[in-house]
Formats: sequence, structure tokens, C-alpha cells
Amino acid sequence: MRVLLWPIHGGYTDAFVRGDHEYLLPIEAGTDADPSLTAWGWTRTQQVPADRLRDEHIDVVVLQRLEELDECVRLTGRVPGRDVPAVFLEHNTPQPEAVTRSHPLAERTDIPIVHVTHFNQLVWDSGRAATFVVEHGVPDPGPLYSGELERVGVVVNEPVRRGRVVGTDLLPRFGLEAPVDVFGMGGEELRAAFDGTGAVVPAGDLPPERLHRELARRRVYLHPFRWTSLGLSLLEAMHLAMPVVALATTEAVRAVPPGAGVISTNIADLRAAVRAFLADPDWAHEIGRRGREHALAHYGLDPFLARWDDVLSQVAATHPHDRARRTSVAR
Repeated sequence: MRVLLWPIHGGYTDAFVRGDHEYLLPIEAGTDADPSLTAWGWTRTQQVPADRLRDEHIDVVVLQRLEELDECVRLTGRVPGRDVPAVFLEHNTPQPEAVTRSHPLAERTDIPIVHVTHFNQLVWDSGRAATFVVEHGVPDPGPLYSGELERVGVVVNEPVRRGRVVGTDLLPRFGLEAPVDVFGMGGEELRAAFDGTGAVVPAGDLPPERLHRELARRRVYLHPFRWTSLGLSLLEAMHLAMPVVALATTEAVRAVPPGAGVISTNIADLRAAVRAFLADPDWAHEIGRRGREHALAHYGLDPFLARWDDVLSQVAATHPHDRARRTSVAR
């Protein structure tokens, strides 16, 4: 298939475009294509100037923001759901209400909603819209874990702005056990937020390969998110064979089964787990190994792409235009 999508989530797009389809990525008219995408492994992507999209054949559109509904019409001349099959990929948990929030596409029957976790499908009120769940999949960075540094690793973007949602307020409490290295965009703001105590350390916004290497040197990965679909960084840490400690919220209770990490809503329990991993590297390695086995089996790239193949095929096959075309061919 030829799939149109806007690459707004780099990590998710990195996994999505590794399938067997052709992926059309809009770029501004007059802008040169970025040759580095091939080096990233995006070999089946085509960067299409926005003013040429009307001439492109498109089998299905993957929408990720509400404004893309109008953007698709403006750039392609086709109404998603009516003129071309489309799905809406929902990355986020509902805000601000936890379980009573109606999804913006809840009353539409022409555009199915694809949730990235079973938790999201559970809490969103999707109304009459058809729904699918395609659980996350990440390219395997390999079992890079060494745990040589008796430090805690965290990955979160804009931790100060996002605050309690991502558990930024909890970091100093874990900093009492060991220094907490925070990777991601906007981490420098933590210095002022915590008055330079030294327990919470901005570790930089690193490119993926370097991030994986540096994160894997930390003894334990901490996932302090209170309200998120899941967080690719948790799955990446498990792929790295890191032992993980996470709040037992949203989808983490499914992603980290017993024996593959430690999850709890009790901060004292989580701090005790961090202490135990710091004190016993052999146990840390064993739990990390189990976590990696689970991540490869449930959140690997192959099952992720296979689930997407099923969704895209089903949506395209049931779209009125496709049914009409197949009927015409049969005649």
C-alpha cells in the first residue's frame, strides 16, 4: 500500500515505516528531501513536496492530529474517510478527564481510531467509532546493558513543563538512593527547578544510538510517569536488558509482568527496588534479561508491523471506494 502520514512522533515513525508498504511523508514545497532518512533505515519512505500530493496515489491515510483532517483535504483534495481510507492513530491518554472524555472522532463511523495501548482503548470514550489496538513495537537496539554506573536512568522530554504528569516531582525522592540522570529535551531546566541539589542531573538530549549506549550504563531504569499511554523509553530500556522500576499506572502493568521488573504505586516499594538493584548487579542483570525476553516477544518490531498490516488491510478493504473498485473488477 501507499500510506500517507505526517512524521510527528520520531520514535513511533521510526518503527512504523520499517514495514513493507510505501510511506509518503509530506515536506514543504521547495524543500529538499533529507538524504539521512535512508541511513536511519527509512528505505521505503518517499518525501513528497506538499504541492505534489494531489498527483500521488494514496491507499490509506494515517492521521495523528485533528488538524490533519483539514490538511489532508487541502493538500490532496481528498476527504479522509470519504474519498480515501483513513485511520486516526491516538497516541495519548484523554485529558483532562480520565474516563469520561469523548474522543473528538467518537461520533464518526468513517474513520476508525487506532489506540496504541489497551489502556487507551479502555479509558477513551470512542463512541460509535470503530477501534483497533496496535501495541507499540520498537526496533531492537540490542542487549547493551552493562549497569556499570551506580546511577538511575530516566528518559523524559520537557520534565519541568510536564511536571506531575511525568512524575518530575518524584525524582528527588529517588535521588536519595542514587544520582538520577535525566535524558531528554528540556532537561537543563531541572537545575533551577531543584536548586542544583545534585541528586537530579540533566544528562542531555542525545540521538537514539548514543542515548541507548549511555542509558544502558546506568544500573536501573526508572519510569516515573503518572499519566501516559506507555512511553517508548520504558520498552527501549527493556530491550536494552535494563532492570526497570515503574509506577503501576496506565499500561505499565501490562508491559512489565511479574519477574520482568518492579512496578508499584507505593513509592517506598519502588525506592527499595532501586536500592536492591544498586546493591546486587547480578540480580539486576537477571531481571533485565527477563524483561528483554518479554519485550522482544510482545513489543518487537515484527509483531507491531504485522498488527499494522492487518489494520490497514481491513480498513482499505471495507472502504466504500475499495469495495466499488473490487466489484467493478469482478464484473
